[in-house]
Amino acid sequence: MASTCSASLSLLSITLFSFLISPASSLHEHPLDPLTPEEFSLIRHAVMRSHGASSENVTFHYVGLDEPDKPLIYSWMLNQTDKMSPPRRASVVLRFHEQTHELIVDLSSHRPSIVSKEVYHGNGFPMLTLEEQTAASDLPRTHDQFIRSIEKRGLNMSDVVCACYTVGWYGEPRSRRAMKVLAYYTNGTVNFYMRPIEGIVMVVDLELMKIVKYHDRFATTVPTAEDTEYRLEKQYPPFGPHLKGAAIVQPHGPGFEIKGHTISWANWKFHIGFDARVGPIISLASIYDLEKGKYRQVLYRAYVSEVFVPYMDPTEEWYYKTYFDCGEFGFGLSAVSLQPGVDCPNNAIFIDGFYAGQDGTPVKISNVTCVFEKYAGNIMWRHTETEISDETIREVRSDVSLVVRSVSTVGNYDYILDWEFKPSGSIEFEVGLTGLLEVKAVNYTHASQIKEDEYGTMVGANTIATHHDHFLTYHLDLDVDGAPNSFVKTKLITKPVAEEGVPRKSYWTVSSKTARTESEAQLHLGLEPCDLIVVNLNKQTKVGNNVGYRLIPGPIASPILFRDDYPQIRGAFTDNNLWVTPYNKSEKWAGGRYVDQSRGEDTLAVWTKRNRKIENEDIVLWYTLGFHHVPCQEDFPIMPTLSAGFELRPSNLFDRNPVLKTKSPKLVILSCKP
Repeated sequence: MASTCSASLSLLSITLFSFLISPASSLHEHPLDPLTPEEFSLIRHAVMRSHGASSENVTFHYVGLDEPDKPLIYSWMLNQTDKMSPPRRASVVLRFHEQTHELIVDLSSHRPSIVSKEVYHGNGFPMLTLEEQTAASDLPRTHDQFIRSIEKRGLNMSDVVCACYTVGWYGEPRSRRAMKVLAYYTNGTVNFYMRPIEGIVMVVDLELMKIVKYHDRFATTVPTAEDTEYRLEKQYPPFGPHLKGAAIVQPHGPGFEIKGHTISWANWKFHIGFDARVGPIISLASIYDLEKGKYRQVLYRAYVSEVFVPYMDPTEEWYYKTYFDCGEFGFGLSAVSLQPGVDCPNNAIFIDGFYAGQDGTPVKISNVTCVFEKYAGNIMWRHTETEISDETIREVRSDVSLVVRSVSTVGNYDYILDWEFKPSGSIEFEVGLTGLLEVKAVNYTHASQIKEDEYGTMVGANTIATHHDHFLTYHLDLDVDGAPNSFVKTKLITKPVAEEGVPRKSYWTVSSKTARTESEAQLHLGLEPCDLIVVNLNKQTKVGNNVGYRLIPGPIASPILFRDDYPQIRGAFTDNNLWVTPYNKSEKWAGGRYVDQSRGEDTLAVWTKRNRKIENEDIVLWYTLGFHHVPCQEDFPIMPTLSAGFELRPSNLFDRNPVLKTKSPKLVILSCKP
């Protein structure tokens, strides 16, 4: 029998709401609910029926909810009991006979049917499937030239693994679906990314599923496996630094309620979905106004629309490494199961996710999202007043927030996505980068030997970690107190003091401008101080201010590549830190519908050339959070999490502090007895 401690712990009990998860049901509680396993199967059957005997040649590359039009969603929300749900439909992208097919499948009837079908003839290809990437990676093992190349280097084929890379577009007039395959060595480590086998590049035609080009241009020393392991069981003493345990206890259960895919917590209510391309989707976020006694609209739909990751090595073996993690690989397809107690704290509740495999059958990702209340010892607000005679006033409120978390592992990198809701009305968006560096093998063993640009940092003997960027473009459809909104940029301007007899020489004031068209809202943020606010010109506070939400940017990082460089043409949606467009249901993905080998013809940067009206319209913000990554030795062999984010914060939405009357959570005293 295990012994217990004798101690007294002061812990926070967060008991704002009771916890409930509704049982799975074939009836949808919400029209924005993600597709269910049953629906994926129905979609597959409908598609296979339509193709008859040729169905074995069909591959599914994207299956997702065809979201209803926004007015239908809002109409349904106003009177859910008396109205039928909007039509339930799925958007499907297939490959069949080397063509891309776009389908809409109606799921509203007992027998789902295809109501729309078109063949796409433009440039670019759909998302890659996990199955075809695996198949392409397996091809080299039986390829005679590759076998000879491995033998020539004196390596053991059983310790060789291969990985696939997208090829990009560099001005070719025509292209076929293809990937490049590179080789790595695992002898002595599972961290194969640290042991690249340089000089060998293979091109796989994905339609033929065969190696169509093979190059073995040179050989270098394969970096040693020493000090590359990151698994705990492969580490040796001394261990440290030593961290003591902690506990989060909620005796009355979680303070939030999950009903279907709708989450209620404190003064927030929102819907959470999951998509194979973009991962988690937050929808219909609204906040309860205690003074008005009602929920108020804030955010209609938000998600990571695209992730652009260009590497900075222009050599023959590396120049094409410019990835689009959502459009090429899928942030949802790449999402991983979260580990309780490690990826998420012990008080977290987990939600599963589903997507369609290459054959259309449903695939489950257990624990793909977690939801938990976070108490990090932060202060919601406080003040100590000592200026009143014979009295000291001290008022403090503890801060508690609700976090929705997911992790997508795209090749070597792990992206930790947090959406943090605060009782004050703020929503904080944070991205944590961790995982493994992408390195190349060189013959140098010390930095002093390097006499020319190697496009990275030496992090180990024979190992250069390459410079690169990460740009995450968020789709933020704000509907602040309703859909018609406007975007206001408020500059902070320095002015001279005009009043005589005052010793001050200067002060700053504000100058606000409402963007009328898309071009007026495009911003390249820098050193100029400004406020960025989405306002509702039709709603005012009691004292006459337009209600709104402020975007508070994170660290500013913008592309440094030439605008006419092929990767930047495709990634032109990162040219500005911020864009504003009128709502258009079809404009979901900043990099375009078909990103693999795209040519920059269908991106956010192209849509905005129409320079549409955005004043007092239903508008969408597109904000890009960027990282310039110059690797360092601390990032080797696995990178400590590097985090950055931004915030949406109320700006005159409320008549006063919305958490003025919030009470701090009660302390809970637990006694551990033997």
